[in-house]
Amino acid sequence: MREANIQLTDEQWREKLTPNEYAVLRKAGTERAFTGEYTDTETEGVYTCKACDAELFRSTEKFHSHCGWPSFFDPADTDAVILKPDNTLGMRRVEVLCANCHSHLGHVFEGEGYNTPTDQRYCINSISLKLVPKD
Repeated sequence: MREANIQLTDEQWREKLTPNEYAVLRKAGTERAFTGEYTDTETEGVYTCKACDAELFRSTEKFHSHCGWPSFFDPADTDAVILKPDNTLGMRRVEVLCANCHSHLGHVFEGEGYNTPTDQRYCINSISLKLVPKD
């Protein structure tokens, strides 16, 4: 995995993020389904990393998956995220990390039957994101 552009100590991340943001972004936690700010948002704009402000996703790639978390069918740029095998909790999944600071964003799933151009669902925690509305 390539090195993060932003490298802070654990203590610095704790100072920068709220306890809930830290639990998800730095400890790979998951917010409860249907509780996130952006789950059903349709505002046009760019979704950036809550930890480092790197551009991650755009509203044009967001879709309603009814899974309880914001879903995107593609990142804004292929290099914006890192995909990493995740075999925790007895499951085989693919974790999505911010390429800029290596914060945990969520997971990506394939072949679920969503009618999207990529047949992928980037299932992302709202708390990992910040929406910058289009002007």
